[in-house]
Amino acid sequence: MKKLLVLIFIIPLISFSQNKNNYSYLALGDSYTIGESVKESERWPVQLSNSLKNKLNKPIIIAKSGWTTDQLIDTLNKIKFNKKFDFVSLLIGVNNQYRGRSIDKFKQDFILLLNKSIIYANDKKERVIVVSIPDWGVTPFAKDRNRSIITNEINAFNKVIHDECKKNNITFFNVTDMSRKALNDNSLIAEDGLHPSRKMYKQWVKIIKPYFKKF
Repeated sequence: MKKLLVLIFIIPLISFSQNKNNYSYLALGDSYTIGESVKESERWPVQLSNSLKNKLNKPIIIAKSGWTTDQLIDTLNKIKFNKKFDFVSLLIGVNNQYRGRSIDKFKQDFILLLNKSIIYANDKKERVIVVSIPDWGVTPFAKDRNRSIITNEINAFNKVIHDECKKNNITFFNVTDMSRKALNDNSLIAEDGLHPSRKMYKQWVKIIKPYFKKF
C-alpha cells in the first residue's frame, strides 16, 4: 500500500498597522527597491514616504537583490495581505536583462505583476506607479562589458514597461535617463560600484513626489 504524502504550504499573512490618517504604500521590486548598498533610510521608497510623512506611511517593501520577475511573482503568490493598499509601486526587470532572459517572457511576467499591483491597490489604476529600469551599463561594475549592448537591451525592456503602462493608463516614471548621468558622476553610484546612491534615489523621489499632490 502506497503512503499518501500530504504537502502543506504555509502562506504568510502580512498585516500592517500604521497611521490611519496616512496612505498605505506597498513597494515591489528588486535591488533598486530594497536599496542594495545604501541605508534603509536611503532607499527611494523610504525617502519618498519620509518626504511625504504627513501623507504617506512607511512602505511595506517586497523586494530582494537579484530577483527576476518570476521570483517576485513566486514570492507574491505565497503572501496574503490582510487588506489592500492605497498606493503600489513596481520596479522590476533588470535581472531579467542581466541574465539574458527572453524579453517575451519578461513581457508576460510584467503584465502579470502589473495586474497584481492593480489588485493590491484595490483595483485603482491611478494609485499604481511604475518606475523604469536604470541603466547599470554606465556603472563602474560594467566597465569591462559592452555598454552599448546593455543600453540597447535596457531600452528594449523599458519599452515593454512603458507600452504596457500606457495601455493600462498606469503612471510611468522614467529614471533611466537620469541614471545615465552616473557615467560622469560617481556620487550617483553606491560604494559597490553598481547600485544607485542615496543622492540618485533622492533625484528619483524629486520627480515622483509631485504625483501625490492630486491625492
